[in-house]
Amino acid sequence: MNTPDPESALSKPLKPGLYIVATPIGNLGDVTVRAVDVLRRCEIIACEDTRVTGKLLKHCGVSTRMQRYDDHASDRQRQSLIDLARSQPVALVSDAGTPLISDPGYRLVRDARDAGIAVTSLPGACAAITGLTLAGLPNDRFLFAGFLPVKEKARGDILSELGEIGATLIFYETGPRLERSLRTIAEFWPDREVAVARELTKLHEECRTGTAGELAEHYAARPPKGEIVLLIGPPGEKTLLSDPDALLREALEEMSPSKAAAKVSKATGLDRQALYSRAVELKSL
Repeated sequence: MNTPDPESALSKPLKPGLYIVATPIGNLGDVTVRAVDVLRRCEIIACEDTRVTGKLLKHCGVSTRMQRYDDHASDRQRQSLIDLARSQPVALVSDAGTPLISDPGYRLVRDARDAGIAVTSLPGACAAITGLTLAGLPNDRFLFAGFLPVKEKARGDILSELGEIGATLIFYETGPRLERSLRTIAEFWPDREVAVARELTKLHEECRTGTAGELAEHYAARPPKGEIVLLIGPPGEKTLLSDPDALLREALEEMSPSKAAAKVSKATGLDRQALYSRAVELKSL
């Protein structure tokens, strides 16, 4: 049986279509041989920021023309890339990591598929997966939920919605917002294990674990920079079997039955109205 020659495969003309190309998340040495080959041989590279992608192309010795394509791209710009991909190979990259993972691109992929254009995805670096492998949290089930909302109420609503899912939660976060997000998490789940993974694949890579409160104090004294992967361990048996009466009694020491019910509902996912009725009963005892 003849073994395929990888070099001969790479030398063949690149077929028309859309190529989704993962790029390094920090260490440029993580770019794959296949990614460099496709970027070199495609007709154009659609990218979020030509300055960022330009640095990677210079490192790889690639001179392919670039075109800006981000969240603000118009329908006309997207259509021009679709039209080109009918007859030429077109690459899509993000500033770092795997495109479409909290990055622009899904509309381009959707329209390409609707138009019958071949779509090929080249695997590579992804910050969410890299952070998960470092954190030491349960990884048999995990949920990636993008960036946490900036506003506190919206952030709390998302955490409340996802709170009882039996999986490790993965979010992206920025340095300036990290402490606030950690303090919100601490309000909901003071005992859950949390991990902060930052500077991934770089010289000062860090993955710190602890409770959300402990991590909030740490980063309040040492404000981080850059983008961060924030992970929350799944609810344990103690969390899932928490006594709602005990939680209500504790909350009623400081607030009204209505507010106590709302707080416990957010923390447990239990019905707010039922909790309110029980809170009124407990208040009268």
